[in-house]
Formats: sequence, C-alpha cells, structure tokens
Amino acid sequence: MTSAAADRASPTRIALAWAVHAFTASGALVGAAALLAIAAGSLPRAALLMVVALTIDAVDGSLARSVQVDRVLPAFDGRRLDDMVDYLNYVIVPAVFMVAAGGLSHWSWVALPILASAYGFSQIAAKTEDDFFLGFPSYWNVIALYLWLLAIPAGVGTALVAAFSALVFVPFKYVYPSRLRVLRRTTNALAAAWLVTLAFAVLRPERAQDLRLVQASLAFPAYYLVLSFWLGGLHRRRA
Repeated sequence: MTSAAADRASPTRIALAWAVHAFTASGALVGAAALLAIAAGSLPRAALLMVVALTIDAVDGSLARSVQVDRVLPAFDGRRLDDMVDYLNYVIVPAVFMVAAGGLSHWSWVALPILASAYGFSQIAAKTEDDFFLGFPSYWNVIALYLWLLAIPAGVGTALVAAFSALVFVPFKYVYPSRLRVLRRTTNALAAAWLVTLAFAVLRPERAQDLRLVQASLAFPAYYLVLSFWLGGLHRRRA
C-alpha cells in the first residue's frame, strides 16, 4: 500500500491501526506503574505488572501485522515505538526490580544489562533477515522474575546477569516467537500457559510453592533455548 493508498484506507482500518499502536504504547504505562510499585516497596505488584507488560508485547506484533499498521499509517514508526517500550520493560524496569529485590550483590551490576542492551537495541542487525533475534534478546524481565521467585542468592544472580550480558554480544540466533515459521501454534500455546503460571505464582506464592509451579515453569525458557539452538544457532554473515 503506497502513501496515496494509505490515504484511501477506510476510517475503520485507520482506527484499528491507531488502536494497535495505542495498545503497544500502553506497555510504557504498565512499565511506569511497575517502577512506582517498586518505589512503594510492593514487589509482588511490580512483578505482576511485569507479567502484564510481557503479555502486551507477546501479542502486539501479531496484531500490528494483522492490521498492517505500517501500510495504513506509513508515517508512524511502530517498530521505533515498540523498541522504546521494550527497552523500558525488558531492561530498565527489571534492572530496578533486581536491585530492589536484592537479586544482585551490588546495585552497580545493573550497568551490565543496561549498557549491553543499549548496544543490542541499537544494532541495525538486531534482527536477522530470516526473523531471529541476534544475540541475547534482553529478556531481563524474565531473569528478574525468576531470581525473585526462586530466591536465588545475590552472588549467583550477579553471575547469571553477567553471563547473559556477555551473550548480547555473541552472534547466536534466538527465536522471534511471533515470527516463527514452524511450531508457532505450539510455542504460542506454551507461552500463554507460561505467562498464566507466572501470574499465578506472583498472586498465590504459597500455593505455587506447594505445587512447585515456578520450577515447572522453567520448562518453557528451556524449550525456547532448545528451539533457538535447533532453528537458529550461530549466525554466519554472508560474504
């Protein structure tokens, strides 16, 4: 759809496109609310808001492609909006959360994920031509949640954060879930169940501990890494 064609898009399609962008932008509001919850000392509320932000990001890309927002609103850069919201929710919020939750041996260690992810987000080749993330895709919210839910010692948490920060620079291809060409439905179903499990663990920690749900939920991150190794692997740049 050209710019002229976009001008002829129906009011309904234009409204839907703006609604999808507003949905993406709402993730920034959720991130701000999570920061306020951390400042107020309510880590469970902040953790739940982090799960909400994950859910928004999990579905907004598919919605954007179904509505063809880039064609209907060609003057508005939805990818830039998504990157800004993601940097807040995948990097800044979890970094502050890890410090507040005592997940690191010293607050200064958050410089590693913040700076590494700033590099990763700024790379033109952050996503490969075959729709993979290149380098660890800054899932710091996932790491922060597990450090807190599993009460990982600060020394171990610091080592994990340092290791994953280094992986940002390793040209390994990680699955981009909403752009999977195989096993998309299976992966999406598992991701949905995983998000529900995390939310339950935050809301009902005692019950989740009795059922060992948090430990069981690690199966999905493990599945994601295995799938990335199988479908992606090391990126070999074309000559």
